[in-house]
Parts: sequence; C-alpha cells; structure tokens
Amino acid sequence: QVQLVESGGGLVQAGGSLRLYCAASGRPFSNYVMGWFRQTPGLEREFVAAISQWGAVTDYADSVKGRFTISRDNAKNTLYLQMNSLKPEDTAVYYCAAGAESARWQAITDIPTYAYWGQGTQVIVSS
Repeated sequence: QVQLVESGGGLVQAGGSLRLYCAASGRPFSNYVMGWFRQTPGLEREFVAAISQWGAVTDYADSVKGRFTISRDNAKNTLYLQMNSLKPEDTAVYYCAAGAESARWQAITDIPTYAYWGQGTQVIVSS
C-alpha cells in the first residue's frame, strides 16, 4: 500500500499561482502512475493531470492544459502540481492518487484506475 498526503492549497487571487504537493510513503513511489483530481461540492470528482512512473509521459484535462504542470521527484517520494493563471473555476478540493498495479495508461483519466487517495487540499481562487 501507499499513503498519500496533500499540501499547498490555499486562497489565491485569479491570475495567481499555487504549487500543490503530495507526499507518499509505503511502497516504492516509482511503482505508481500518479494523478491529480479535483472536486467541487455537488459535482463529480474530475481528472486534472497524470504522470507515468518515471515522469516520461503526462496527460492533462483540456481545462488546465497550458496552465498546470504535473511533475514528480521519485527520490523525494513527492508529486507536484504547479498551477498558474488560476481561475475562479479552478476552486475545488484537490486530491492526489496512486494508480493500481493493474493501471493502464489508456484509462489514466478514470477514477477506478487509482487505488490510493489522499485526503485532499482546498484551493480557493477569488475573482
């Protein structure tokens, strides 16, 4: 198993930046495809970004392409999400997730692909 703890959320003005962190512990971090999702009250959790085990491949939701960057440091067991040009519609609880051992890149945007989840960190973007 792997345990995930997010941090870095907060309140920021529109146009600003935040960097989210996800600290992993347990089994080797490099074993896992990693993803970021977000959720607002009353809506389904949605895919934001994903990264392959060694960072060679990434994928993004259309809504964040060009503004968000996912990265990882396997030596530090840490996943990152750099968020620039933030918009009020980016307001949500952000979750990091680790893919199941059977994870397929073709299904990387799908919630069932991920076996482990953090508790989330709140991001609020004011207009």
